[in-house]
Amino acid sequence: MKKKFIVIIPARLKSTRLPNKPLKLINKKPLIYWTWKNCSKVIQKDLIYVATDSPKIHNICKKYNIQSINTGSNHLTGTDRIAEASLKINTEMIINLQGDEPFIRPSDIKSFINFALKNKKVITNAYSIINKNIKKSNTNIPKCVVSNDNFLLYMSRSSIPGSKNKNYKIKSFKQVCMYGFPKTILKKLYGLNKKKTKLESVEDIELLRVIENGYKVKMLKVNDNKIAIDTPLDLIAAKKLIK
Repeated sequence: MKKKFIVIIPARLKSTRLPNKPLKLINKKPLIYWTWKNCSKVIQKDLIYVATDSPKIHNICKKYNIQSINTGSNHLTGTDRIAEASLKINTEMIINLQGDEPFIRPSDIKSFINFALKNKKVITNAYSIINKNIKKSNTNIPKCVVSNDNFLLYMSRSSIPGSKNKNYKIKSFKQVCMYGFPKTILKKLYGLNKKKTKLESVEDIELLRVIENGYKVKMLKVNDNKIAIDTPLDLIAAKKLIK
């Protein structure tokens, strides 16, 4: 039976900025658990999967009764991993929920899934305003510029938009790593043996592959996700927030 949608959380151990990231403990439970737990509060558990090539992550998933799908180890991005995993499930829509986003509100996850299903002919992504405590120059945070009709114009690790007038104040937005992919488009752009596009390689932002290939990305504004865990310092901050 074809499922209307599924959620897949990509996970790997070879993160360059924080090795073994999905298994890092926050309040005595691994990071991957907290992302799954938030998601399971608003949708059925049998619609959520972790996609990984790691036996250690598979074992953690088994411990917490999380469904997991085995994938190859040579994927360029998490979305390429999800594309492979999606071939094993009969579904129309894939929601990519990044495993290092444990502070996305469950209500925002639910809202985003509904948004993706309403816009199922295009790729969807979430964004939020950049918190005053976060430096806009932080290259770990992808910033985005959105059109008046809520389509992505561009995304960069640099501070965008910019102005030659240093006194000009403008709201800046950051990406929140929830994506909605119609399966047909996902298969065309991502998966095994696919290549990164030029700007995707330069920025190290996998969603740029979509707009470089001429596809639109519809954006949904959500609440602040507080912090995505990319570095050891992020992990320390996350432990404090969980408490």
